[in-house]
Amino acid sequence: MAACVVVGVHTTDLIPSQSKWLPSCPLNSGIPGKKCGTIILSAEELGNCRDYTTMQFCANKLDKKDFFGKSDPFMVFYRSNEDGTECFTICHKTEVVKSTLNPVWQPFSIPVRALCNGDYDRTIKVEVYDWDRDGSHDFIGEFTSSYKELCRGPSQLNVYEVVNAKKKLKKKRYVNSGTVILSFLRESKRLFLFACFRTQIHFTVAIDFTASNGNPSQSTSLHYMNPYQMNAYAMALKAVGEIIQDYDSDKMFPALGFGAKLPPDGRVSHEFPLNGNIENPYCNGMEGILDAYHQSLKTVQLYGPTNFSPVVNHVARYAAAVQDGSQYFVLLIITDGVISDMAQTKEAIVNAAKLPMSIIIVGVGQAEFDAMVELDGDDIRISSRGKLAERDIVQFVPFRDYMDRAGNHVLSMARLAKDVLAEIPDQLISYMKSRAIKPNPVPPPPPPYSPGDRSQSDAV
Repeated sequence: MAACVVVGVHTTDLIPSQSKWLPSCPLNSGIPGKKCGTIILSAEELGNCRDYTTMQFCANKLDKKDFFGKSDPFMVFYRSNEDGTECFTICHKTEVVKSTLNPVWQPFSIPVRALCNGDYDRTIKVEVYDWDRDGSHDFIGEFTSSYKELCRGPSQLNVYEVVNAKKKLKKKRYVNSGTVILSFLRESKRLFLFACFRTQIHFTVAIDFTASNGNPSQSTSLHYMNPYQMNAYAMALKAVGEIIQDYDSDKMFPALGFGAKLPPDGRVSHEFPLNGNIENPYCNGMEGILDAYHQSLKTVQLYGPTNFSPVVNHVARYAAAVQDGSQYFVLLIITDGVISDMAQTKEAIVNAAKLPMSIIIVGVGQAEFDAMVELDGDDIRISSRGKLAERDIVQFVPFRDYMDRAGNHVLSMARLAKDVLAEIPDQLISYMKSRAIKPNPVPPPPPPYSPGDRSQSDAV
């Protein structure tokens, strides 16, 4: 997984600033004695938070700044930097609302990571300005909050006094330069983007039944059915599947196996239904998949080799039939070993990258998973026959990295599910963008909250 950083460049002495910056390298103009200011470069590792929030603000009785009319207010949002200094990084700017002291700004959606990098207690500073055509915008005032406070939603707790510190020092009777009110907030987990696009998710499971997993009747096997504890395959399936299934309306999932000899003739299959029904491989929910998996272990013979391309192509055929954004397909492959058909799998993935499809690979056991990392494509985009994949659609995680030494499997499985599902929303968006498919409009928010409106306050 590639490390990510967010880089902020701050300048001093170049423009007026409400914040104090630490000294850094001065800019050299080449003219002795001439100061050109300084640039501060700061880097911060991005958190794993993939959530979005949609907010709307309004304001009351802002200061009048225009001589021949009212103000044209807009707001600028900053998050504090993690270095403990008073430096802030801009993360959002609203539109300008013309000729009013009581503006209602449009709702906007923003990644929580942009607002606070996943630290809900981090300070968020908001500056309010009066827009001027020549760019010399007049400062009205500012206030601070945090995402933790904003998450309380519209209420008296999220009514903020806009304060101009210089004005406060000059005028003894100064109270504020108006108030800003949070009138609407909605939190969205990234997977809710499926709902925004009105996209139906289809979840397919493929389980490795090759002999390298060991004899299921022996406790050393990765497929061993311990009456007191789930094996690695079942735990991975349950952890990921129980979250994915919430985005599938009918909770019916195709479940496939690969790398086994099937009764009665012992033919090897890399695309067989776990429930034994070729015409209808669907299982009812996660419990149905687990039941079919356990029954298959009793009837098939683990064999080999480890071929991925048949199950990838199986799901790709369905994805190819519906490319209008109304449906999206997720394939979960759980495997233990080295892939045998690498070239064919690469070609299948490159072809599938054009389709509404994502692939999750969970590696169980202690084998080397170098080939799986290559398929993941985070560092180097996967290619086949000189052709690069249009999108990165594969996410690989080794199951062993999520085994809790204290035996707390609930926490382990929660971490596993979070990481394997983290890339799917971005993969969905990349497909939608490549096909110019836009999400449905955000529903209109309720009327702006007014501190004096008792009925709305009680309803909140």
